[in-house]
Amino acid sequence: MQTSLPRLLSVLWTAVSLAAAPVSTPDKFAAIPERMQAFVDQGEISGAVMLVATRDRILHLSAIGQSDLASGRKMETNDFFWIASMTKPMSAAAVAMLVDDGKLKFDDPVEKYLPEFRNLWVIQEETTERRVLVPVARPITLRDLLTHTSGIGEYVVYGPHWTLAEMVKSMTREPLKFQPGTRWSYSTAGIDTLCRVVEVAGGVPFAEFMQRRLFDPLGMKDSTFWLTPEQEKRFATNYRRSQETGKLEPTTIYYMYGGVVTDRARPPLGGAGLFSTAGDVAKFYQMMLNGGVAGSRRLLRPETVAELTREQTTGIKAGWVLGSAWGLGFGLVKEPQSATAMLSPGTFGHGGAHGTQSWADPRRGAIYILMIQRAGLPNSDNSDLRRVFQETAVAAFGP
Repeated sequence: MQTSLPRLLSVLWTAVSLAAAPVSTPDKFAAIPERMQAFVDQGEISGAVMLVATRDRILHLSAIGQSDLASGRKMETNDFFWIASMTKPMSAAAVAMLVDDGKLKFDDPVEKYLPEFRNLWVIQEETTERRVLVPVARPITLRDLLTHTSGIGEYVVYGPHWTLAEMVKSMTREPLKFQPGTRWSYSTAGIDTLCRVVEVAGGVPFAEFMQRRLFDPLGMKDSTFWLTPEQEKRFATNYRRSQETGKLEPTTIYYMYGGVVTDRARPPLGGAGLFSTAGDVAKFYQMMLNGGVAGSRRLLRPETVAELTREQTTGIKAGWVLGSAWGLGFGLVKEPQSATAMLSPGTFGHGGAHGTQSWADPRRGAIYILMIQRAGLPNSDNSDLRRVFQETAVAAFGP
């Protein structure tokens, strides 16, 4: 039986086409948006962005739900979030850069750069009727501020337009809660103090330092203390669940102190002031996992990265989750359990007040980032939202 040349060519072309056709492979990370969708369906969150990365590439980036319930705008993977206290490790990196420059030392007294921190007082005893103060046993150091062991509390701010210098100076009018180095007590104001030290030692405004030394070298084009009107269009609305209706309702960001996200007259507060995207946060943690290197540029010495991410609070109960410890500006997983049971010992990162979370696991070489905007979670560090995301992401990434 003879086969015509056109038919033979057609058969051969079909065979070649089938051989060259891409093979469909299952997405091992597909379970992440599938499982997180349940929290959208239950009305816990309006939406979320999830990212999983290695030291050099993004393995998974997805978005679910809506960024604004009123308009119905779909959540996008490049949406802006208020990352709140996820700012703190980046501020710690700024301090560390000046340590590498020889302009600071981690054990320098704060009063060396901010004279108003001299001769502080400490609360020894306090009741509703009286307060007993004693002199500080030793000066507060930069290390104390980075580890939340300084004794500094939080300040009261009466408007959005104080300068960073004014806000930090206001804290010295109140006594310390305990002697430096003796206890752990989380202090956003303490990290803001470090940012003022960066201004003094670095010789430029804090926001400018961050832009020049961190954001620009890492290509973090979507990280800022002040959103532009154009960026605000990509800003995910912050929500809180109503006690009356049980439904999500828009809420303000307390840390704006009555200001708005586009107001450039607000100070650049390194304790909780940044807006960013999942992709930008991943670039920061990739640099950290690579020992301070991004591409062909070194931002931090490897020994400085090691110092930032090693346990600094031995013998002191630190953090809100069992098995946690503290580095310099970073939370650490010392003994994985409870909400961190799926993470490796030595994992470092930080969460934010409205539920965001970032972890870098050096043993696996993995980065896990969750972006949501949900105020009022009973314990965002130990929330089901974070646990489910982390469990699913770690399982997909593998051992």
